[in-house]
Amino acid sequence: MYKRLYTSIIIGLGLLAASALWAGDAATFVDLGFSANGHYYTFGQYGVEFGSLKPWAELYIVDVPKNNFVSGGRLSYVHAAPIIPGQDGSGALYTLLAANGSLFKKYAIDFLRQSRPLYLSMEANAGSQVDNTPIEFRDFESGDAFTASIVSLVEGTGETLKTSFFINLERTKADGSKKKYVVGTPKIKRPLIAAYRICRVMIAPQDGSMIFVIEMTKKSASGNDIRYMVEALRL
Repeated sequence: MYKRLYTSIIIGLGLLAASALWAGDAATFVDLGFSANGHYYTFGQYGVEFGSLKPWAELYIVDVPKNNFVSGGRLSYVHAAPIIPGQDGSGALYTLLAANGSLFKKYAIDFLRQSRPLYLSMEANAGSQVDNTPIEFRDFESGDAFTASIVSLVEGTGETLKTSFFINLERTKADGSKKKYVVGTPKIKRPLIAAYRICRVMIAPQDGSMIFVIEMTKKSASGNDIRYMVEALRL
């Protein structure tokens, strides 16, 4: 009897721990690929709402040269019911993908033409501070080396907090020549975003369309929500 009671307690604690994980507010980023010419890029993110445990997802189609979303290129979905044990919210993303095939066909998105990684941060989430630490990475196919850093602009505190950023990028080609770029839209002020971090840098398979994946830490009633956005650059 004692063994059975002990086992029941362990199972109960495990379920409570799992529930805490399901209630997390950290999104998962998904690279969904480019059009054949690298002009358009698609990414998604998904997660589980804190409290309600409802799975949610978002999809975005980006015009790379314009570094902006295409018309109708921002999609979102929240499922009506909570997840069940063992689920992670990815079903909401699949639902969005299945419902919007015509949009991906319009922009010739090829899910098999995914990015080639150039940089992947191994550090923990950005936390509560804006991270301006420069990063360095190299494209071993072209021989080009890069240094990138975020410049953050902060206004207000607490409930009035608004932030924006842009990226300073320097490219050193294999022959030693250098070129500088400024990536981003600093005029866009995002409410309650406490921190930004470059967590990935990727490049299109052929044409040099570069994608910066930015991790954002957003203040919320439940603590810190982790969400993602991208900045795009045609090299």
